[in-house]
Amino acid sequence: MRHLGILALAAFILLPLVQAVLLSFTATLPTDDVAEGTLGLMNYRNVLAAPELRAAMVNSLVYVGLNVALCIAVGLPAAYALARRRFTGDRHFLLMILVFRVTPPVVLSLPIFILFSRFGLVNSPVGIALVHCLFNLPVAIWVLESFIRAVPREFDETAFLDGHSGPSFFFRHLIPQIAPGIGVAAFFCFIFSWVEVVFARILTVTGGKPITMAIQAMFSFRTDVGMVMAMTCLSLVPGVAMIWFVRNHLSRGFALRA
Repeated sequence: MRHLGILALAAFILLPLVQAVLLSFTATLPTDDVAEGTLGLMNYRNVLAAPELRAAMVNSLVYVGLNVALCIAVGLPAAYALARRRFTGDRHFLLMILVFRVTPPVVLSLPIFILFSRFGLVNSPVGIALVHCLFNLPVAIWVLESFIRAVPREFDETAFLDGHSGPSFFFRHLIPQIAPGIGVAAFFCFIFSWVEVVFARILTVTGGKPITMAIQAMFSFRTDVGMVMAMTCLSLVPGVAMIWFVRNHLSRGFALRA
């Protein structure tokens, strides 16, 4: 009975994905040379042949990559300071930045748009990456701080007694020691940034649109559902690749967190 319940739950979760994959290989709108219901790669060819859809894929990869890199680069020293230094209100500070993470993005949409328009960051993947860092950086700091706190202080003291400088200690000792935590933080920053829609809509009025906005723009009075599903399946590839590359760090990281 337990196995049947697990299989039923797995089927319920995977059924929409299976249907999306099947539709991505099906011609849902007839053309001169392809009949409706034909199976093949025509939808993927059409997606890759459209310049605006290719540009959306590149834009998404650019701003998500920048977001992850900035969150890890800034979050690591901040997390180290919170884990190793004591100051008045340190625990409250960590709670405050986590509360900022759960703030509805629409509340900050107008001031962020006005600020970014003055600096010329509207319609740019860089602008989206920076605003995503505002919301993903607290998560990165929280995750990395817990992993650094799990490392004994004697580890730091031994490295400094051996003559290592700050950068040398970080890159040669601390980062390899907390690699699972970096993998977990990078995973969350990637996922939160990849699926975000609110700021992607606000900050990409005429250009720099990511995959989420490109998929939404494909819906019209006569939507090619097969092409939409092909674009959707292509949008899943980077996420699956991210999980594949950090899978070992993720499993170790969640085990350590537990």
